[in-house]
Amino acid sequence: MSQSFPVLLADSDATLALGRELGQAAQAGDVIALVGDLGAGKTTLTQGIVDGLDYQQEVTSPTFSLVQQYLGGRLEVFHFDFYRVEGEHELLDLGWDDYLDRQGLVIVEWPTLHPNLLPKNTRWLKLSHREEGRLVEEGLTR
Repeated sequence: MSQSFPVLLADSDATLALGRELGQAAQAGDVIALVGDLGAGKTTLTQGIVDGLDYQQEVTSPTFSLVQQYLGGRLEVFHFDFYRVEGEHELLDLGWDDYLDRQGLVIVEWPTLHPNLLPKNTRWLKLSHREEGRLVEEGLTR
């Protein structure tokens, strides 16, 4: 990926474009953790990532379903939202380890709520509001 961080995104189109770059660069087994407040652009970035993997259907937030699966692109994508998960056991019961073993791309929103479940090689991206748009920083860990 040619993008260097931090990067300031002026609008949702720029967020989608960054996501497409991330998706095009994604490899089997990658895990991306998206940190940010409500409305910071986590789901929009995910929409771009999935689009960059040539998935052709609508991408929505998994807030109430806990996980959305996007199959049919270059990689399978498993999009998790930890926001409503009360305990790690819920994710383990849902098959968290199986999703990691499938060698697709795992994307996690609100990862700081259950950071111990994420592998050490997780790519952490933090999105934050700025007057000029959204700032994305990389490399933040648990």
